[in-house]
Amino acid sequence: MGTQAYIQVYTGNGKGKTTAALGLALRSYGAGKKIFIGQFIKGKHYSELDAIKKCLKNIELKQYGLDCFIVNEPEEKDIIAAQKGLEEMKDIILSGKYDLVIMDELNVALYYKLFEVDSVVEILKSKPKHVEIVVTGRYAHKKIIEIADLVTEMKEVKHYFTKGIEARLGIEM
Repeated sequence: MGTQAYIQVYTGNGKGKTTAALGLALRSYGAGKKIFIGQFIKGKHYSELDAIKKCLKNIELKQYGLDCFIVNEPEEKDIIAAQKGLEEMKDIILSGKYDLVIMDELNVALYYKLFEVDSVVEILKSKPKHVEIVVTGRYAHKKIIEIADLVTEMKEVKHYFTKGIEARLGIEM
């Protein structure tokens, strides 16, 4: 079994990027690894927060979003929250305390220019060798794709949201 850790990107317009990252967190948890999940953009309550609090003591999850502005433009407070979150995640990654760090919706935060891509690239390039990093979200920046070791694109083929189905508790939230 290898000990090298890599940078993974889960992107695309299909459903399942965060879910895949959480599945990897669950697998890592089962192997006795320490996990940190930082969620950019997201500030609303999602059911994974409850599951992690109830069951998974080796996983820490923190949200760096204030709400969900995806339907609007980010406000100054959204930008400040994201930038503070990125600084905190930089410290977390460089500390080497965690084996797996998930930067959930980081790609979307970059798309909305909440922080600069070069800052993220610098953080990713300076990660300790044993720290696996997963970056999720639509619109992965080409610089993030270039330095990643694995890139998976989720492609929407069909989605019930197009029929007006709203997010359901335990499935989408």
